[in-house]
Amino acid sequence: MAFVKAVWRILMAIKDGLVLLFMLLFFGALYAALSLSPKPPAMIGSGALVLKLDGAIVEQPHQESPFDLIASNRAPTREYRLRDVVHAIEVAGKDNKVKAIVLDLDNFVGGGQVALSRVGEALDSARAAKKPVLAFATAYTDDGYQLAAHASEIWINPIGGVMISGPGGSRLYYKGLIDKLGVNTHVYRVGTYKSFVEPFIRKDQSDEARRAMQAVYDTIWQNWRDEVGKARPGAKLAAYVNDPLAAAKAAKGNLAQAALNVGLADKLGDRTAFGARVAELAGAGDDSLPGSYKQIKYDAYVSAYPIKDNGKIGVVTVAGDIVDGEADPGTAGGKTIADLIHDALAKKDLKAIVLRVDSPGGSVLASEQIRSALTDAKARGIPVVASMGNVAASGGYWVSTAADRIIAEPSTITGSIGVFGILPSFENTLAKIGITTDGIKTTPLSGEPDVAGGFSPQFDALAQAGVEDIYRRFVGLVAGARKMTPQHVDTIAQGRVWDGGTARQLGLVDGFGSLEDAIAQAAKLAKLDPATARPVFIEQKPDYFSTLLEQYFSNNDDQSAAIPQDWLGKQAWLRQQLALQAVSDVRNLLTGSAIRADCLECRGALPQVTNDIQSRRLIDYLWSIF
Repeated sequence: MAFVKAVWRILMAIKDGLVLLFMLLFFGALYAALSLSPKPPAMIGSGALVLKLDGAIVEQPHQESPFDLIASNRAPTREYRLRDVVHAIEVAGKDNKVKAIVLDLDNFVGGGQVALSRVGEALDSARAAKKPVLAFATAYTDDGYQLAAHASEIWINPIGGVMISGPGGSRLYYKGLIDKLGVNTHVYRVGTYKSFVEPFIRKDQSDEARRAMQAVYDTIWQNWRDEVGKARPGAKLAAYVNDPLAAAKAAKGNLAQAALNVGLADKLGDRTAFGARVAELAGAGDDSLPGSYKQIKYDAYVSAYPIKDNGKIGVVTVAGDIVDGEADPGTAGGKTIADLIHDALAKKDLKAIVLRVDSPGGSVLASEQIRSALTDAKARGIPVVASMGNVAASGGYWVSTAADRIIAEPSTITGSIGVFGILPSFENTLAKIGITTDGIKTTPLSGEPDVAGGFSPQFDALAQAGVEDIYRRFVGLVAGARKMTPQHVDTIAQGRVWDGGTARQLGLVDGFGSLEDAIAQAAKLAKLDPATARPVFIEQKPDYFSTLLEQYFSNNDDQSAAIPQDWLGKQAWLRQQLALQAVSDVRNLLTGSAIRADCLECRGALPQVTNDIQSRRLIDYLWSIF
């Protein structure tokens, strides 16, 4: 009887817990729904448009599943869609109710050089329309300062500073660990510069990969300095980035004062002082708190002034890793995107397609699935224009070969035309603990790939032949699309990564421009009036419940507590994101497509934000052990 009562109490406890969870979700969703309700423009008051960028600017925000959001003990780092940020700034530049634009960058963690250049152009346009732009942060790093440089006033917290590190940094190499574990890494690749697999077969970077990436980073770094130098012509930028210690010593260790001394900042002041300055331009706030000012919230403004999405130029986004099958937004599922294209061709009166790519690549099969869907559109006489963002490499370039024209930016990272496959086997690992394998075969491929007993020479040779065949296909696609011979493409392929400027000289891209320029080019090819041609965004509708939960968590979980604001803490946080990305890369490599057109080194050009909850759990587990 006591046992039955105990079981009953357990069942009742489970029931009460589920009821409580349901109530929390219901009221949380209700609160989020009310928060998400768009306001008409007439209800937006006057004041300063506040872009409080607590997270990263991305091409396409990730959509987390409701179950992962509920199971996670933290809110995901927020991601702001690039086109929404640009549109909000451009509208605000012409809006008399917007008295100033505020960039609150305390918790900003990046966006990629190409994306931030586009935001900078929008800020420049707003300033040209006599709209003051004020930036505030405790610590500015590279991406944050690239944005702030376009402001009319840059403010720094007196206990903060500006820390510019430039592109580059160390990568993780797993060869030593792999050897200790006895894992046999089977690598099949084509391309002298295909360095994705190097961390699994080397303990350091090859000379070929080092030279290639040095050339790309040097160009991108020069482009960054040119943009910031043009935006802040009076700043002693070169002297500061070349010897920040000298500037710090001259300011007796006060990093904020050092930035002010060399012209990288205009004012030193805390949030109260900054708020008082904004109040002079936008009006004092309704409350009596020091430093309050009239604010227009970014989310409300974006809802009130949405992008007109009723045109005839379909915009298809390939963002993040390219993976087989279906995937949520922020990851490019081959089947998902191909289905979206086919569905749009069937249901919408499309006259042209713009393929917006911000991806380092991934699965060859998924990349080909997307490219094939685009060729179906071309077969119907619909022109295709590829628009490259921060990165369009490997699989990102594969899908771009379907385009009639390819438009990039000087700082775009592209190319990486190469293929590889990688599979582990554990015969040596098992032998260390006394486990061996044996059996019979009826063909040379029976039981292959034998991850427990080791791969046969025939399987290795067959896998290498398959990878070489796919590389020839890749080269052939590029040759046909760019009107080159396969022999010439091979000389600029081999897995080598190029910056956008060099890629244009090599003929891998046709010209420079933004997404808006690509839409105009598509309108021209379709013989539409560029002045009136508008896009229609072909993408998944966000899961409403997930959106409500994300909004709920973002309103109830203080993101400022998750992202440090001091420069030491912020740099450490960014390095942690690199570790998370490395774990996510390895996990995807072991569970995803084995044959890949991927570019690991290209990921450094993307925002360093990893909302992969499973990888976070693994990192947390490893921290608990060590």
